[in-house]
Amino acid sequence: MCDINQLLTNNEFWSNRNITNDPEFFHRLAAQQHPDYLWIGCSDSRVPANDIVGLAPGELFVHRNIANVIQMTDFNCLSVLQFAVEVLKVKHIIVCGHYGCGGVQAALGNEEHGFVDHWLGHIKEVYLKHQDEIDQLRFRQQKVNRLCELNVIEQVKNLTKIKTIQHAWQRSQSLSIHGWIYSICDGLIKNLEVTVSAIDAVEVPFRLTPTNRHTRPVIDTSLVGSTV
Repeated sequence: MCDINQLLTNNEFWSNRNITNDPEFFHRLAAQQHPDYLWIGCSDSRVPANDIVGLAPGELFVHRNIANVIQMTDFNCLSVLQFAVEVLKVKHIIVCGHYGCGGVQAALGNEEHGFVDHWLGHIKEVYLKHQDEIDQLRFRQQKVNRLCELNVIEQVKNLTKIKTIQHAWQRSQSLSIHGWIYSICDGLIKNLEVTVSAIDAVEVPFRLTPTNRHTRPVIDTSLVGSTV
């Protein structure tokens, strides 16, 4: 592990390299952000979102938490989501989990981990929903990896239930939600083929009735140039 001051040295090198390669790089970056993508991923330090999809700063809006969980009571995630959809007007939301996720592994066990256990309860619910399928798998790593996939699929479904998403579709905003999973072993992403792009795909009990109230964004779009 390097000394903390090495990080500042690394930053200076990174800044100088970008300026050398593109003198206008930071001027453009400071003016505005125009990402087309919102990435919702795991906090795992081995999954650097921008790097693994080859996007530069300003091209990917990012939210991360343990095991890439979407919850209706998580105001942090909901705020990021609303800003991304209504102000930045992202066209794609990517829920990206990863194989071997520590949060998913913990959710498959019964050990006590502290405060995070409350969070992991959401993943335990995914396991219970698919218990028959998962329990048929022979090896623990197979169980973990399948639950990693199922967790991503479940979070895509959770996103479709959120008002911000449904209101965007009701006003004909171009918006697709994708479920991906990343392999730390080879650096490749697998598309789980669960893309949703319209309110018609939302399960009927969770589908909102359109109202005139939600034909326009509710956030001041002047915020688009902010440094959020």
